[in-house]
Amino acid sequence: MASILDEYEDSLSRSASLQQSRANVGIPHSGYVNARLEKETPIFNKQRIDFTPPEKINSLVVSCNQLCMSLGRDTLFRIDLGKADEPNQVELGRKDEARVYKMFLDHTGSHLVIALNTSECLYLNRSAQKVRTLSRWKGHLIESVGWNKFLGSETNTGPILVGTVQGQIYEAEISVSEGSLFSTNPDQYFRLVYSLEEEAGPTPVCCLEIERALDGKCFIIATTRKRLFQFVGKVPEGTEQQGFGFVFGLHADHLPSFREFPASFGYSEIAFYTPKLRSSPRSFAWMMGNGVLYGTLDYGRPDSILSDERVWEYPSDVDVAANKPISIVLTQFHFLLLLPDRVKAVCTLNGQVVFQDLFLEKFGSLKRMIKDPTVGQIWIHTEKVVFRYHVQRESRDVWKMYMNINKFDLAKEYCKDRPECLDIVLAREAEHSFQNKRYLDSAKCYALTQNYFEEIALKFIEAKQEEALMEFLLKKLASLKSSEKTQTTLLTTWLTELYLNRLGALEGDTSKRNLYEETREKFCSFLSSPRNKECLFNNRASIYELLASHGDTEHMVYFSVIMQDYERVVAHHCQHDDYDEALNVLTRHRDEKLFYKFSPVLIQHIPKKVVDAWISMGTKLDARKLIPALVNYSQSGSTQQISEAIRYMEFCVCELEETEQAIHNYLLSLYALCRPDSLLSYLEQAGTNPNRIHYDLKYALRLCAEHGHHRACVHVYKVMELYEEAVDLALQVDVDLAKSCADLPEEDEELRKKLWLKIARHVVQEEKDVKKAMACLSSCNLLKIEDVLPFFPDFVTIDHFKEAICNSLEDYNRHIEELKREMEEATQSAKRIREDIQEMRNKYGSVEPQEKCAACDFPLLNRPFYLFLCGHMFHYDCLFQAVFPNLPAYKQAKLEDLQKKLGATSQPSKAHHRPKDTDATSLGKGQQSREQIKADIDDIVAAECVYCGELMIRSIDKPFIDPQKYEEERQSWL
Repeated sequence: MASILDEYEDSLSRSASLQQSRANVGIPHSGYVNARLEKETPIFNKQRIDFTPPEKINSLVVSCNQLCMSLGRDTLFRIDLGKADEPNQVELGRKDEARVYKMFLDHTGSHLVIALNTSECLYLNRSAQKVRTLSRWKGHLIESVGWNKFLGSETNTGPILVGTVQGQIYEAEISVSEGSLFSTNPDQYFRLVYSLEEEAGPTPVCCLEIERALDGKCFIIATTRKRLFQFVGKVPEGTEQQGFGFVFGLHADHLPSFREFPASFGYSEIAFYTPKLRSSPRSFAWMMGNGVLYGTLDYGRPDSILSDERVWEYPSDVDVAANKPISIVLTQFHFLLLLPDRVKAVCTLNGQVVFQDLFLEKFGSLKRMIKDPTVGQIWIHTEKVVFRYHVQRESRDVWKMYMNINKFDLAKEYCKDRPECLDIVLAREAEHSFQNKRYLDSAKCYALTQNYFEEIALKFIEAKQEEALMEFLLKKLASLKSSEKTQTTLLTTWLTELYLNRLGALEGDTSKRNLYEETREKFCSFLSSPRNKECLFNNRASIYELLASHGDTEHMVYFSVIMQDYERVVAHHCQHDDYDEALNVLTRHRDEKLFYKFSPVLIQHIPKKVVDAWISMGTKLDARKLIPALVNYSQSGSTQQISEAIRYMEFCVCELEETEQAIHNYLLSLYALCRPDSLLSYLEQAGTNPNRIHYDLKYALRLCAEHGHHRACVHVYKVMELYEEAVDLALQVDVDLAKSCADLPEEDEELRKKLWLKIARHVVQEEKDVKKAMACLSSCNLLKIEDVLPFFPDFVTIDHFKEAICNSLEDYNRHIEELKREMEEATQSAKRIREDIQEMRNKYGSVEPQEKCAACDFPLLNRPFYLFLCGHMFHYDCLFQAVFPNLPAYKQAKLEDLQKKLGATSQPSKAHHRPKDTDATSLGKGQQSREQIKADIDDIVAAECVYCGELMIRSIDKPFIDPQKYEEERQSWL
């Protein structure tokens, strides 16, 4: 441990000297520069038990928290350590001079075997208060007992093994019958199964241990003074209760496997270590004359379970002749030796003494040391005192031991929860790997340490180990935090440069092609790593410069794809005439901006594929922005090129239903240039409603005229309602087309007649076809023969249109007859009207004196009034006020003018106002004018009842309160 601390102090001093140099480099070193190994409590912490025995302690055993000790000659003291304040004392009941030789307690703490020096044995169960004699065991001095951990219970031990001083091994079974009326012997049987010997003859069986593997194979370990025997055999299934006779029977004819050592101090002892949560031991330590044989137990081996054996000699200060070890206890990493006056703990990893505890003389000589296999506590006793050791964090310094013997994986395993120690182990492992020229392993370890970044990097540079340096940088980059952006940028850029240098060096060497491919894959993985994505994106300009400086276009394209810089990727493919791949990139990523930018170039070389890509994009592309590319492309005049442009424009118009005028105008221009038949079909499909046509009519007309497409021009004229121009142009193409145009202005008969006259003149004067001219008369009912006659030349005979003249005369006769009939009907109607007027003059209505005005509810007869056929009666002024606001503006003005004229007349009327039935012929000229004015007023005001006529119907949606006066009305209600 001292050497480790010295090295650590040296490293701290070196760190302090380099502290100033770290300010120039941004790689952090947040670690354990100022850390010190903590002062911890001892691993083996001794505690004296507060117990003063009334007599000398002869023997002590502990198992499963049950402690049993023999006091004096005849007393047995039992303590349940879970209830230490409730001890139990049992008397052996011996009257002779017999004393306790040894005691054996099973793993459950239930069965206690007491061997007496008179070759007798006693038995005491945990639940019993009285010892019982094992009669079948009499005559044998018991040296060891091998308990059955697999079949034993609290009332039955199952088959067990018993070793004697004479070297005999017996098989026995002890059972306690509960509730029996008659006392029976607890020992079920006691039979000899084997005898052990050494060169000199029979020898005591010092220790016995029974273990079983998972496959049912049974292992029995027996030790003598100098030998360690192993009995191996598989007990037949179903015969476990029959004991171990079958295993020993396999070695009846030959000696079992054993280890022997020459030296002996008259006895030996073996200890086992069983980890927690396991039922079988993992390691053993056998204390014998030559030292301590330590090893592990491997239950998978066929003949011997002892593995990794090693003999640790006793410490130099132990005099085996005069100061022999008494007992041994094994823990996970140490074995403890009990000497007469002290305890020594030796590490099983290096054989060094790591702990020593000297006992005072006043306590007396140490007698025995045992370990509770269940709890793990260690007990030591003298004749007067009992001590207990607690084992605390035994593995705390194990990492140092493993590190010093270069077992770094195990060292890291035992300091993974102590970062400061783990850093020391990693640094040592890195240095060890570097010295052994395992540079990659060294780099991986250095990256996990808190050592200075600059030192390590320079170390690999000086050793010219570029690959190891890259590994170190990669590991260091992976350990940086997201907030350490500067350091991340530095490492990322440096690694990129190193990768490019290495690829450049390997590319030209054909013998290292596999290494080149491997490095290339690593570089691609580095560029595409999600962890590095943000840093690479923020510094992509620098990465592009590095890639360009090395001329590595392949990885530049790869990096551009990762950065989603598809513009650079497409531009690269275009520069290298790889237009198909450029289009594939555009199609995969569907970026409309890139389509707009690169379409002018791509369509010049792969027009069909580009148009297919445009169509696949659908509405994501704005066709208006692609028109410049199509215009440049179609200017070459090739029919195939124009066809591709037309295909996309037709897709936009027909499938996407584009309404942009620019798109329709461009499609028109393409049709006019290359497909005149499609031009007319397109125009006809667009319809004749100017409001629903998406192309520019004037542009279409000019375009069709420039290319001589007269039929298309005629159609455009028709849509523009320029029928005269349409007929004039149609007459140059086809008379039937002109006729279809002449019939279009259906509501304007004068214009239709004019257009048909144009057609007739053309037929007569240009085509000189009288029959066709006569056909025009039959096609249009507005033309008469007299309209057409002026167009014929003088030499035309009447025979050509005799029939037409006769038809015209007949039409005139029919028209005259219709006029006569209409005049007679008019005369009859006038007669009936006069009769109705005369009848109305004699019609009257009666008004009662109590009748009131329907509007103001005042007596009706007080003022001039109106009586309607519906029965409603109104004062003149009340009706006027109700009707006037609802009259049209022009009637309001006329009514005001009439009232002014009425007021200007000199003769007032004192009689009641009479309606229009007054006979105007009996009055003078002035009176006639006044009465006429009043009649005109009546025609406006009293045209209908204000409550029953159209006025009431029209006012149904008007609010009750005038909106302009609403606020005033609302305030009046508050």
